Amino acid sequence: QVQLVESGGGLVQAGGSLRLSCAASGLIFSTSALAWYRQAPGKQREWVAAIGSNNNTNYRNSVKGRFTISRDNAKNTMYLQMMSLKPEDTAVYYCNLFPDRNYWGQGTQVTISS
Repeated sequence: QVQLVESGGGLVQAGGSLRLSCAASGLIFSTSALAWYRQAPGKQREWVAAIGSNNNTNYRNSVKGRFTISRDNAKNTMYLQMMSLKPEDTAVYYCNLFPDRNYWGQGTQVTISS
């Protein structure tokens, strides 16, 4: 069965950086399109960034130029490097396939203080 485990969240000040990791198992990682999603308190979960099996990437407008999605097929791991963080980036961050499937994990909390 597919398992996706997120890690790397934390509490940082505005302007700071974090790198999230997503360890995947139970799927053919190298041929899977993957994405990061986030859910802020009281809001719907939203897509943040996606990466194809060919390493093509796409980002929601609000994170373009600040976030970088990447993958390491040898480690079955996906990353999200987040820089210039803003309080509005505060959310629980999840990884999943793209488009998403019912493989949601626990997520990792990212909290940005102003």
